[in-house]
Amino acid sequence: MTEPLVLIPGLSCDANLYAPQWPALASGRPILVAAHDRDETLGEIVQRLLAVAPERFALCGLSMGGYAAFEVMRQAPQRVTRLALLDTSAKPATPETNTPREQMIALAEKGAYDNVTTLIWQRLVAPSRLSDEPLRLLVRTMADNIGADGFVRQQRAIMGRPDSRPGLAAIDVPTLVLVGDEDLITPPVEAQEIAGGIGANARLVTLPGCGHLSTLEQPEAVTCELQAWLG
Repeated sequence: MTEPLVLIPGLSCDANLYAPQWPALASGRPILVAAHDRDETLGEIVQRLLAVAPERFALCGLSMGGYAAFEVMRQAPQRVTRLALLDTSAKPATPETNTPREQMIALAEKGAYDNVTTLIWQRLVAPSRLSDEPLRLLVRTMADNIGADGFVRQQRAIMGRPDSRPGLAAIDVPTLVLVGDEDLITPPVEAQEIAGGIGANARLVTLPGCGHLSTLEQPEAVTCELQAWLG
């Protein structure tokens, strides 16, 4: 049987993040989308995931999903057959990166979650896509599905993430590292660091004209890369 695939969405995103890829990837393959908005630490998110995931699976995460994927590789590397890290970083949280997250948490807790989603949108996609209203509405729908409380839990989990760089060299499964060349949140240098740290098992792909939401901004290209990765 074809190996199962586990997908972990990014911050304020749900299964819709991978909707363009789903028809191609789900053909003959079971897919599980992680529930990543119920816990306040990556450790708890991953424990919840591992409790329901197949014994062995391919693992793909975008942005926050990548942070969680690194946690899977710390907790249960023997269960992962291959790894895809999209638009993410191996670096830890720092006081500097956490400050804007704390500000967004404060807004969300004050009832201004609408303002938060508007602010995030400005950095999520390539500048040429900022006027893409269908894409904006999809991003907003996903954010609404996660909700303010889920968003706050996710931010707290992200703010507590450890440094994943020391463990990169231990990743010994086929790994796709993909990034948009206009990603402002986790820019190409972050992907280069991940691929370099993993070494020969990693394949680095940079998509032109693409921001942070590669699966939605360049869906055909990402689908092709994931299909090649899955073999």
